[in-house]
Amino acid sequence: MTKNGPWTILSTEVGYENPWIRVEHNDVLRPDGAGGTYGVVRFANLAIGVLPLFADGTVPLVGQHRFPFGAYSWELPEGGGPKNEAPEAAARRELLEETGVTAANLLEIGRADLSNSVTDEQAVMYLAWDLEEGEAQPEPDEVLAYRRVPFAGLLGEVLSGEVTDAFTQLMVLTALARARAGELPEAPANLILGATGAGRPDQEGTL
Repeated sequence: MTKNGPWTILSTEVGYENPWIRVEHNDVLRPDGAGGTYGVVRFANLAIGVLPLFADGTVPLVGQHRFPFGAYSWELPEGGGPKNEAPEAAARRELLEETGVTAANLLEIGRADLSNSVTDEQAVMYLAWDLEEGEAQPEPDEVLAYRRVPFAGLLGEVLSGEVTDAFTQLMVLTALARARAGELPEAPANLILGATGAGRPDQEGTL
């Protein structure tokens, strides 16, 4: 038996495993003392996402079919990075693979637990600027589309629910909040604030 906060784990079995995920079945004692089960999906990789800002205030989006939902999704560049690899290196690789873009500047803007009730997946978010375009290098199982939209347009798609990918939503709203709070370097902050017409809270007449 092992303790996990108020839970007691009686036994753990691996129900399924592949190079990306492991599904665990835990027999447990719940916090109220009753017996129960708890399934957990363990991820082999960190989730890595990048919000790239071009000098004209546009952002590249990647379109692809998402198997679990059987639906098409437009997202910021995202992927996985081995936990023994520097997240920044993984971010640069994913950005290049999915969009062909390289960035002179890359800044971590946050970390998040994406679905902490049933998985241990952790995400690292980056902002990229001073970009140079090249050829995308997708994985063999990736069929990707590409479009560039103004940051304000992407924000609108996030708020309207047109963009449903939670990681993309989180990166966009985090970048906007940090820009308005004065927590970003001047160049990307100006691109974000200029695109949305939202100044910093200390500026008279702003939202």
